[in-house]
Amino acid sequence: MTIQSAYIHIPFCVRICTYCDFNKYFIDKQPVDDYLDSLLLEMERHTKHSNTNLKTMYVGGGTPTALNIDQLTKLLSGINNLFNIEGEYSFEANPDELTFEKVKLLKSYGVNRISMGVQTFKPELLNILGRTHKTEDIYNAVKNARDAGIESISLDLMYHLPQQTLQDFENSLDLAMQMDIDHISSYGLILEPKTQFYNMYRKGHLKLPNEDLGAEMYQLLMHKIENSRFHQYEISNFAIEGHESEHNKVYWLNEEYYGFGAGASGYTNGVRYTNVNPVNHYIKAIKNEEVPLLTQTEPTINEQMEEEMFLGLRLNQGVSMTKFNEKFNTSIENVFGQTINDLKNRKLIEEKSDYIYLTERGKVIGNEVFEAFLLNI
Repeated sequence: MTIQSAYIHIPFCVRICTYCDFNKYFIDKQPVDDYLDSLLLEMERHTKHSNTNLKTMYVGGGTPTALNIDQLTKLLSGINNLFNIEGEYSFEANPDELTFEKVKLLKSYGVNRISMGVQTFKPELLNILGRTHKTEDIYNAVKNARDAGIESISLDLMYHLPQQTLQDFENSLDLAMQMDIDHISSYGLILEPKTQFYNMYRKGHLKLPNEDLGAEMYQLLMHKIENSRFHQYEISNFAIEGHESEHNKVYWLNEEYYGFGAGASGYTNGVRYTNVNPVNHYIKAIKNEEVPLLTQTEPTINEQMEEEMFLGLRLNQGVSMTKFNEKFNTSIENVFGQTINDLKNRKLIEEKSDYIYLTERGKVIGNEVFEAFLLNI
């Protein structure tokens, strides 16, 4: 099967957020131009041997909009010289960095989807998260994106935050849903090692809301979306019809994609890989004409079947039994029959026509359902 999607990682930020565990670096005094040259070189080497027609491209980070106009121009023109992007072309952005000049530049190079890291509309919570933007920046950024002709605008919102009440989250959700946007991604906070939040928590300086409140926030989210112009299509993602994230569906449908840049992950030819993290190590590897790999693993057939289940079950439509059979030459019942029956009895999954999918209760405790599909063989 021809790979038709690519992810590009820009590991620079104007400020490091307290909760973030992605591969990122404070942009000041970083070798940004050397990094971009290396990134384009990695992609150029790839295009000599592989498909250059893509259906989806996603540029994430870090924060790609932390780059200045000249750097963005170098990146965008380089991408367009190497790839023909026929469908969804997404760029992550911070609201206070998405000036009209920048978004107009993105649009001129074919970017048609902006994913904005809003997280919350409450100033006190933005401060706790280490965000650089203010509430009014969110409105300005959405207007700039719309005025520039961006077709799809998505906002990220977080819940289960320190000091966040149910009312706080509902207020942010209401404000987001009233805006001229097409998509909302909403995630509960997970304390990840090596983050400022994690260190604060270990020292007793951070108190999280209890798990029940987190579940209540998620249920509120689903119910409010149900009665709005948005629809839920994945555990954490909600869209107006025609604005679902086609790139992220590649991950959830367990399909292959390229990953470019420091710390980027990819899945090609049955192999999952991760590039080296430190920017200087990545640049050095590219300059030495080395493949900048940190890890590569070939999932076993059992691991592939597990992935098919816990990734596919994230989608509202669920996992296709026919596709599973075609992909693995065996039925879901043969592999997971007992697990499926147990989860059905607990009313965590349901089966309809060709699909197995999560119930509402199953979505609330999704991780528990996914773990049930680990074969331990």
